[in-house]
Amino acid sequence: MTAIPDLRTATTASPDLLRSVFRRHAAGVAVITARGAGPVGFTATSLTSVSAEPPVISFGIGLGASSWPAVSEAEHIGVHILGEHQQDLAATFAKSGADRFGEPTRWYDGPEGVPVLDGVLAWLVCRVIARVPAGDHRLVLAEAVVGDHAGSGRPLVYHQGRFSSLRD
Repeated sequence: MTAIPDLRTATTASPDLLRSVFRRHAAGVAVITARGAGPVGFTATSLTSVSAEPPVISFGIGLGASSWPAVSEAEHIGVHILGEHQQDLAATFAKSGADRFGEPTRWYDGPEGVPVLDGVLAWLVCRVIARVPAGDHRLVLAEAVVGDHAGSGRPLVYHQGRFSSLRD
């Protein structure tokens, strides 16, 4: 028997409702990087595979994000899938004002000059193909051009406002 939702507890859509609903949605954790005047990056839980042919991904970025100016002009971006051992790295890239590329972050200049993080489960360098207005964000679409999936371990997830691990 299917449970019927209790419509008496439903509320009108608002930013708070959206945040509350998505706290219940477990999401993989990625770091997006780009090159501006220097390396920039941010933690993203909005990463999505869009198409296999051609290989296209998407992610959202707020217009007020410190990385937005570089991402808004970058021809290429980096996508890094974090492992459960990288909670500190995810927190660093999520924190406003942090020195994201300082010690202990390990990274190098990758293809197309994109900053590539070391020790991640997988990474891609992608060519930006579109930036679509979406409220106070932009949805960035990018086509993968090179990458590596050789990292080992389990993925880091974000749920209920905190980083966590998958359980069997």
